[in-house]
Amino acid sequence: IQFTPDLMPADIIGTNVLVDEGGSRTFRFQPGPVFANLVLADEINRATPRTQSALLEAMQEHQVSVARQRHPLEPPFFVLATQNPLEMEGTYPLPEAQLDRFLFKVMVPFPSEEDLVSIMDRTTGSDSVTAGKVCSAAEIVEMQRLARAVPIAPHVTAYAVSVLAATHPDQPRAPGLVREYVRYGGSPRGAQALVTAGKIYALLDGRFNVSTDDIRAVALPALRHRIILNFEGEAEGITTEAVVRAILDAVAVPTVE
Repeated sequence: IQFTPDLMPADIIGTNVLVDEGGSRTFRFQPGPVFANLVLADEINRATPRTQSALLEAMQEHQVSVARQRHPLEPPFFVLATQNPLEMEGTYPLPEAQLDRFLFKVMVPFPSEEDLVSIMDRTTGSDSVTAGKVCSAAEIVEMQRLARAVPIAPHVTAYAVSVLAATHPDQPRAPGLVREYVRYGGSPRGAQALVTAGKIYALLDGRFNVSTDDIRAVALPALRHRIILNFEGEAEGITTEAVVRAILDAVAVPTVE
């Protein structure tokens, strides 16, 4: 979905349309483009906050409510979004409630010269490159089930919770950088993201148990968009990445004997 300032919520989730069936008129729900397995919200911050919020229920509940009717979204369901960091004119900030529904915020740096050469070879030559199917929807759902089934020790879960608690300036675990420059810390979804991503990180490493190193490895992309700096933090040029790193340095890693 190409997000633009004139995009309306109904353009995303769908709407009821009047149809003529056998001489009688009735309303029928016409699904929008959100009814897909994979949804890419391109330049999501170009749409108004009202239109952005149309994704809230879909991302959290995997359903859409229109005219008192709930329409479930078929699994698997993913939402990815892009933001252009260069053009700030004509853009709107993402509501914190929506940011919180994204598992990760990944920063994409400018490509290296080697990557640029590869891009040129793929996009300026005569050969056309098409993507191939790598797995089915049912296989992705099974991957999700497997990831959730990965065991995690109580002390590792407690560590993830401690890291999240340290993002709040009023908590005793919060380091000095958080107390001075953070306005609001992460929500419970932040701890969910740490645990879920930690399980996947362990699986990708060929392990069926989660360690504190897995939690630390995913902490930056899982928390950088859930921390809100205060005015002093923004004025001093403090980044949420620096805050997360300070938290990882301050929160003691539990030891098991």
